[in-house]
Parts: sequence; C-alpha cells; structure tokens
Amino acid sequence: MEPRERISHERYAQLLALAAGFPAIVFAVYVLWTGDYPPKVLWTMGLVLGGSWLGFAAAVRERVASPLRTIANLLEAMREGDYSIRARGGTGDDALSDVMQQVNAMGSTLRAQRLGAMEATTLLRKVMEEIDVAIFAFDEGRKLKLLNRAAERLLALPAERAIDLPAAELELNTFLDGEESTTVQRAFPGGFGRWGIARTSFREGGLPHQLLVITDLTRPLREEELQAWQRIVRVLGHELNNSLTPIKSIAGSLETILKKDPLPEDWHEDMTRGLNIIGGRAESLARFLGAYAKLARLPRPTLAPVRVADWLQRGARLETRVPVVIEAGPELTLQADRDQLEQVLINLLRNAADANDTDGGRIVIRWRFERWQLIVDIVDDGPGLAATANLFVPFFTTKPGGSGIGLVLCRQIVEAHGGALSLTNRLEARGCIARLQLPCQPM
Repeated sequence: MEPRERISHERYAQLLALAAGFPAIVFAVYVLWTGDYPPKVLWTMGLVLGGSWLGFAAAVRERVASPLRTIANLLEAMREGDYSIRARGGTGDDALSDVMQQVNAMGSTLRAQRLGAMEATTLLRKVMEEIDVAIFAFDEGRKLKLLNRAAERLLALPAERAIDLPAAELELNTFLDGEESTTVQRAFPGGFGRWGIARTSFREGGLPHQLLVITDLTRPLREEELQAWQRIVRVLGHELNNSLTPIKSIAGSLETILKKDPLPEDWHEDMTRGLNIIGGRAESLARFLGAYAKLARLPRPTLAPVRVADWLQRGARLETRVPVVIEAGPELTLQADRDQLEQVLINLLRNAADANDTDGGRIVIRWRFERWQLIVDIVDDGPGLAATANLFVPFFTTKPGGSGIGLVLCRQIVEAHGGALSLTNRLEARGCIARLQLPCQPM
C-alpha cells in the first residue's frame, strides 16, 4: 500500500476553519430552502454565504501560514549568516508577538556572538602571524591544514604550496608520534639548531586534528650561555684582582728594598713578611679556583633508596657545636643519592650552627609529607637573614673565611634530585628556616 499523503499545516488549518463554519452554512441553507423565498434571493444568499465561508477559511489559512513563512525566512537567513533581518509585528502582547520578539532577540544575540568570534579569530590569527614560534595543524590524514608565518620560514615554503601537503613530505611526520614534548637538534629548510617540539590534539568539525609547535631554542640558549660567561668572567676577574693587586704591590715594595745599597738592617724580616703575604694570597686564590672547579664537576646523583629518618639522624650527629633536635615525622623513603643529600644536610646544619650566636640556641629539624613531596625544615635561633637576594650567588658570603659555594652546591644537588631549596626568616621568632622539598613516594 502506498503511504497516504500528509496534509500540510496550512491546509489543515483551512480544513479546520471550513469545519468550524460548516454547521452554520448547513443551517443557513436549510432555513433558506425551507422558507418562502424567491429563487433569486436563494441563489444570491447561497453565493454570499458560500463565498464568505470559503473566503474566511482562506484568510485563516493565510493568517496562520504567513507568520510561519516569515519565521522560516528569518531562520534561513540566520543559517546563512545574515543576522541583520528583523521580523515585524513583535510589538504586541499576544503569543505570535512573543515568538517574533524571541526570534529577533536570537538574531541580535547570534550577531553579537558572531562579531565576538570574528574579532577573537582575527586576534588569534594576528598573534599567530606575529609570534616567532612555528605552528602547524594537521588533520586526521596528517595533511597540513594551517601554518603561520614562522612555520613558512621554517619550511622555506609559502602557505599556498604547503597547505594539504602530507606530514611525511614536509619531514614532520616523526614529530606526530612518540613523546608530546621533546628537544631535538636538526636542520630544517629554514634553519639549523636546537628546537623544542610540543604536540597536542584538538577537534574541529568533530574530527581529530594535531597541533604541532616548534620553538627555536638556539637564540635563548646562546643568550643564557653569554650571560653565564659574563657572570663567570666578572667573578673570576673580581677574585683575581683581589689577589693580584696586593701581590703586585708587595712585590714592588720588596723589589724597592732589594735595590737599596746598602740593604736595611730589617730587610730580611720585610722580605719574609712580604713573601708570606704573597704566599697566603696565592693559596687563597688556589682555594678559590678549586672551589670553582668543584662547582663545575658536580656529578649526577646515583639514585638508591634512602630512609628519611636515618639520613637526618646521621647528619644531626655530625653537628656537635649546637644541640640538634629532630622532631618525629612520617616513615618515608627517598630515591636519592645518599652521599649528596648528606652533604646538603651537613652544609645547612653548619650554616644554622654558625648563625646561633647566643648561648642556649638550638637547631630543630622537622619533616612532613605533602602533595607527593618530602618537606624538611631546618630551623635555627640566629639573627635571621639580612640580605636574601645574594644567598645563592656563587662565592658570595657574609662569614669570615667563607668560600661562598656551600649554598650554591646545596641548591644544585637538590635541583638535580628534582627538588627545591629556599631560605626564609622566621615570622614568629628570630631565626631562619632552610626548607628542602624533594619528590617522594609514601611507603
């Protein structure tokens, strides 16, 4: 059987209007034909009644269909992206006016949202074009769909020729697999150097895409290297001048004494004293250079299980000048280099003991586990820190005879273990807190 044809909404409204007037028409026809009326009156009244009936039914159909066609046209315009058209007749308080008002309001909202999206897209494109980072977007078939100006320079290829090329042809397919973030040393058509590679995924139109970001690390590394060399030269120059200036002055004085004829009676004592000063300065310079070499030769940590309680107790037993109190903490085990961590603890306890300038002072060690980290606090009763900006500057020291590398070594060791070291003044009392933060897994 063939399916019945569905009656349209307009025709259905017209049929309802005809059905509503049908009883009245039947009654009027019955009255006319049963009454004593001339045929001319009967036909005239019949035509008037029938025409009015059909005309009003057609008017009802048009009244129902016209607003719906208007709304359909508005929605079609919105679907095509035209939000400037507005519906008339939305000023009343009836249901149809409410519908028109809501459609107009939706058009205004969509227009504002589209304008905002266009502005955001324009800004995003402008930023992508201006940043000095190569950005690529690949579709699920690994074909290039988007790249910025830096990416064009990296490939030495204009966007018009690069779009829709496969990643393999662009020699970027290896970066779409494996680790999401890595560093490589390689040559691209637009340059050679060290590059930071980052990859992430996103969806567009419901389909998966991959975003590839390639950053040139050569220039920042060169700038950091230059700054490091400048710092090294400044430190070396300062220390060498501090030692060579008095050596030069004393050597000149001794030369003047030896040129006198006859020699003064105390020339032997002057020579001995001057040579001792020269020897002392040379020894100090040798210690300085040895300390500098020690910083440069710090080995990578050899990881092994280390019980936190044992590590802290061994370090505390080595400090005998000031009482060291260890507060109980959770049972934890680190994966760390035992010797290097003990050296860190010894240095920090030595600094804390040096800071305790009053009788009755003590050092407190406490530790806790927080957010997958071991946190160790070493608290002293000293005067606190006067200048914190230079604490970790190599060879900066406030202690007579200090080398200025203890805290630097400690921080390098802790950071090599993936942790952090900080020194701050206590808030509730005088003294300082040295805080160690090391990655840790609970037992």
